Amino acid sequence: MDYFVNIVTILNAIFVISMIFLERKKPEVIVSWTILFAFIPVVGFVLYVLFGGGLSLKTKRMLRRKAFYDDHYQYYYREMENGEDVIKNKRIASLIRYNLVGGKSVPTFCNSVKIFNNGQDKMASLIKDLKHAKHSINMEYYIFADDFVGKEVMNILCEKARSGVKVKLIYDSVGCLGAPRRFFRKLRKAGGEVKEFFPPLFYIRLINLKMNYRNHRKIAVIDGKIGYVGGVNIRKDHLGYKKKLSPWRDTHIRLEGQAVYALQNTFLNFWQFCNKKNIETKEYIKQGYFPKFKNKGNVITQILTSGPDDTRGNIKDSMVKMINTAKSKIILQTPYFVPDDMFMSALKQAINSGVRVVVMLPKKPDKKFVYLASLSFAKEIVEAGGEVYLRDGFLHSKVLIIDDIAMCIGTCNADYRSFYLNFEISAILYNKELIKQHFKVIELDLEKCRPVDLVYYKNRPLFSKFGQVVFRLFAPLL
Repeated sequence: MDYFVNIVTILNAIFVISMIFLERKKPEVIVSWTILFAFIPVVGFVLYVLFGGGLSLKTKRMLRRKAFYDDHYQYYYREMENGEDVIKNKRIASLIRYNLVGGKSVPTFCNSVKIFNNGQDKMASLIKDLKHAKHSINMEYYIFADDFVGKEVMNILCEKARSGVKVKLIYDSVGCLGAPRRFFRKLRKAGGEVKEFFPPLFYIRLINLKMNYRNHRKIAVIDGKIGYVGGVNIRKDHLGYKKKLSPWRDTHIRLEGQAVYALQNTFLNFWQFCNKKNIETKEYIKQGYFPKFKNKGNVITQILTSGPDDTRGNIKDSMVKMINTAKSKIILQTPYFVPDDMFMSALKQAINSGVRVVVMLPKKPDKKFVYLASLSFAKEIVEAGGEVYLRDGFLHSKVLIIDDIAMCIGTCNADYRSFYLNFEISAILYNKELIKQHFKVIELDLEKCRPVDLVYYKNRPLFSKFGQVVFRLFAPLL
């Protein structure tokens, strides 16, 4: 037994050296793993093998090759060169320029946006649009469950595929662990195409050395004209059918306009990666995946993506830039609040500058250890003078609003996992009236919240206080 422990200890030391010199992980991540190796070496070893290892060089090369930008996007780049003449608000122009230069997120100026504040409304709208699809359906979901919600959507996809509509589906291997492969084979048999993102070793579901890197995106593009993105997965609990986490509060958007090009481009990038085939962008254009648009609205939109292949952290950096731009108020809704130092510092600086900072978390946790870590970070916001609220039920919404100039809605939580490990997508929306309308929704949320103060923390049970301290140590690994 001692011999085995010694071998594990040596391997753990090699892992630490690899993290420092080869993978160059963040110091806080290295420290968290080192603590785990020191106190429970065998458990730490197993967890690192399953969750901690970096992406292989082959995978990294494939991910880099997946990125492509077509002529349509180059047109929007040129448009942005004169875009600041259209945008009178200098703060908006600065945010757009930041996302364009740093995140390669092309702004589009004529979009129509509808916001859904619960899963049932989003799903009803999506199903309606799927039934009216005539050319193509492209879907990329973290969770696509084999329950009555998933079955209804799957039956529509199969019916459309049989009728000649081009149907493509990407599902995440870990997120869809509970759905049998025969569930997805239905679509293949109907003529659709299905790809599993980061499939497990030898296709044995529980042996997946890349399970730490999840495709957390929720994208649907219908006929290249209508797009969906946000927090709602295809599963019954996201529609409020799980009493333990009810009421379920979420945010999802429906897009029409040129911003749909960005969603389509994001999907096709990943399709090429999963399909291991390179198809010229012009070919996709010829096949009708990027139809011409008439002006649909007046919402300026940027679509941002991020993932472990993105060393910059596009979405997190954009959110920090938004926070630093705020002058009067910041609203953050997130189910998990485990931010890094940069994000937390930005929030504290905003508070110290007189900006009202509101952080809204769920009252009912779905992952207790992450929830305890979230409460620990939230305490810092309270101590700094910010406001923290716990909304009734489970809050799954991922929303950041600054003043009345910009709003971020997508799949990215305010935690290490979303910032650095998951593949995420968010829409940045610039429209004063749309933001004002959504502020009314936030006000209704606040009516269903419990405010958190230092007395709340003082009265927490001892095991909760202990858990907040312990799980915060492992925040980068949660």
